[in-house]
Amino acid sequence: MADGNSWDSSRSGGDFNSRKGDFGLGKFSEDTSANNASLFDRIPPHDDDAEMAVLGGMLMSKDAIGEVSQMIEVSDFYQPKHQTIYEAIITLFSASEPVDAVLVANALLKDGNLEKVGGVDYLHSLVASVPTAANATYYAEIVHQRAILRNVIAAGTKITQLGYSAEGSQAEDVVNLAQSEVYEMSVGKVRQDYQTIGTVVHDTLDQLDALQNGSIEKGVPTGFKAIDDETQGLQPGQMIVVAGRPAMGKSTLGVDFARSAALHNNLTTVIFSLEMSKTELAQRIISAETGIPLVALRRADNDSLTPERWNTLNDFWTAMKKAPLFLDDSPNMSLMEIRAKCRRLKQTNDLKLIIIDYLQLMSSGKQEESRQQEVSGFSRALKLLAKELEVPVVALSQLNRGPEMRNDKKPQLADLRESGSIEQDADVVFLVHRPDFYNEEDRPGEADIILAKHRNGKTGTFPLAFRGDVSRFQDMPQDYNQGV
Repeated sequence: MADGNSWDSSRSGGDFNSRKGDFGLGKFSEDTSANNASLFDRIPPHDDDAEMAVLGGMLMSKDAIGEVSQMIEVSDFYQPKHQTIYEAIITLFSASEPVDAVLVANALLKDGNLEKVGGVDYLHSLVASVPTAANATYYAEIVHQRAILRNVIAAGTKITQLGYSAEGSQAEDVVNLAQSEVYEMSVGKVRQDYQTIGTVVHDTLDQLDALQNGSIEKGVPTGFKAIDDETQGLQPGQMIVVAGRPAMGKSTLGVDFARSAALHNNLTTVIFSLEMSKTELAQRIISAETGIPLVALRRADNDSLTPERWNTLNDFWTAMKKAPLFLDDSPNMSLMEIRAKCRRLKQTNDLKLIIIDYLQLMSSGKQEESRQQEVSGFSRALKLLAKELEVPVVALSQLNRGPEMRNDKKPQLADLRESGSIEQDADVVFLVHRPDFYNEEDRPGEADIILAKHRNGKTGTFPLAFRGDVSRFQDMPQDYNQGV
């Protein structure tokens, strides 16, 4: 006779094991085992065609390498030979070497890996497998997604093993271990950007100490003393807007910033010119640096270019041979193309300054509801690019007709065309104003650079001399007194 506290198997119609077949549990257990076996016997997710297309695009275009390298890692490739080829491409690219099938083959041969990846023929087949490098980022996304799925499967397998081997452990401990496996799965893709306030304050004080001791640079120098004193140079991660009405000198000021950084401080700088050709840019730079009038470079007759000036030009060319200044006047330049080129220059030449001339001429390649919305997208994207690459981005911008409606003709922040987002995203806004443009008798040869927005400091107006004949601004004499 069983007591009331004991379970009587006879009252349940027999023990549990003898009746599990009635509930279908035996069949369930068998089916589960069979499914698990077939599940883990399957080939992990991957796409060989996409992997080949990515590598083919990278072998065809350096721009593709710059974009793809930001999206995927070596481990994202499933095929070991594709991992090896990818590593060889990135190694050449990082060393500022040209990249194509022949050069990658030579690199693989030196490392003893050429035959392991299928030889030269396989590398050429990668190039032949893709019609254009333009779609490399789409293929890279496929490769990346397949890699994530493989990581999910690997993490799931580990979690399953934890569950089966956790006899005698607390269930909460197993859950914690399982969660750590899930987080570990994405460790390479999710950056821990947050830090405690103590760490950030410590780093900030170290930076202040280094600035005070002169052991680190204050920022990219503009070349104008008063502006550099106020801004401490153009700061990494900032978006700087230089704005003005047409023919006011905003392009000249942008080139002045570039000359100061690249030619006088040896900081890698790129100018994306959507308005002027590389030749026009070069003429302005030559004129500003040598003092030879711009008109003489454009006429190029015997009276303009004397033997003495030719000697000056030859000396300048010799000095500029290795100057880290890059000019790009590609037509219909898209934002994606600019980003790719900047990432490549950051990776290969330690890019320090980006100049874009000018914002309203950029193309998104997409159908937007309005031009204002499109320019807003450019503005936000350039700010993000500055933060991503940790370099200042100087974007030149057009002002609307607002200044011409005022008596003093002075520009204001609200005069920025499509100003809402540009004004909001910019850390610093310089407005270029030349009184003699409207009245020849009003301070001829002078200009005001109005610091209309300064997120980290004071605003103000900086008088400069404008030398239109040699296409440059320059500091006023120390004893200059405005209006006298």
